[in-house]
Amino acid sequence: MQKSNMPSSASQTLRRLFLITVIGLLAACSSLRLAYNNGDTLLYWWLDGYVDLNSDQKDWVKKDIDKLFQWHRKTQLEDYIQILQTGQRQLAGNPTSADLLGDFDEIKKRTQRLLLQAKPELADLARSLQPEQIDKLEKKFASNLDDFRKKNMKGDREDQQKFRYKKSMEQFELWFGRFSTEQEVQLRKASDARPLDNTIWLNERQRRQNAILTLVRKVQKDKLSKEATMALIDALVKDSFNRLDNSEHKAFFDASEKGTAELILTAIRIATPQQKAHAQQRMQGWIGDFQSLAK
Repeated sequence: MQKSNMPSSASQTLRRLFLITVIGLLAACSSLRLAYNNGDTLLYWWLDGYVDLNSDQKDWVKKDIDKLFQWHRKTQLEDYIQILQTGQRQLAGNPTSADLLGDFDEIKKRTQRLLLQAKPELADLARSLQPEQIDKLEKKFASNLDDFRKKNMKGDREDQQKFRYKKSMEQFELWFGRFSTEQEVQLRKASDARPLDNTIWLNERQRRQNAILTLVRKVQKDKLSKEATMALIDALVKDSFNRLDNSEHKAFFDASEKGTAELILTAIRIATPQQKAHAQQRMQGWIGDFQSLAK
């Protein structure tokens, strides 16, 4: 079936994650291979949850997702193995803040590459959405903001710091295993040393959402060609990666990044040999999973 000529763009909120955080998220899956092998289905349902795909869109959206995953499996997984191997070497040595920031930059490059690779598919989706689907997208965005407020902005400053610390500890424990009370005290201190202003993060999320909604409405209103839509998506993706470096809150974002790096370094410094061995084994398991998936 032909792809119709209306709008939307589904772009995930791009988070500023360091290598250890990304690895921690992967660890949340009981089986990385199982999660990846079902990733096309998960992505389809994720998109459907944002825009409520209609019967005309479903078949070709599934095919587009499948094509994107085939490209990713063939071209990107070996690269991920190298990132994990770098992480293993850093864990065995004495990584610096510069090392972690370098890891982060490498991950940003790969994430941007993935989104730009998906430009044709995103353009087709953007040009196919109906007005009611854009309304659904707007409502979903608003719901996401409400969820952020409820979780991250509840209570006073101490409550918000505690919630942020607990989220970090979930990742660290997946990576290293359990920490002692003494270790948790040091990690809480490093966590609280990071700047905290959830209003800035909330406004940044809303700005990105508004940019997406502006794009899809322009595509619908002007009935843009696929090439013109891809150009808008290209600009949106690149702005998402460059925005924090050009923001009026750049000092805050830089301090947050450095504070997160120091928190990660604290976890590495205080980890026992057994905890580091636990992390090494986890990473080796993911390396094995990626090697199998790449084949």
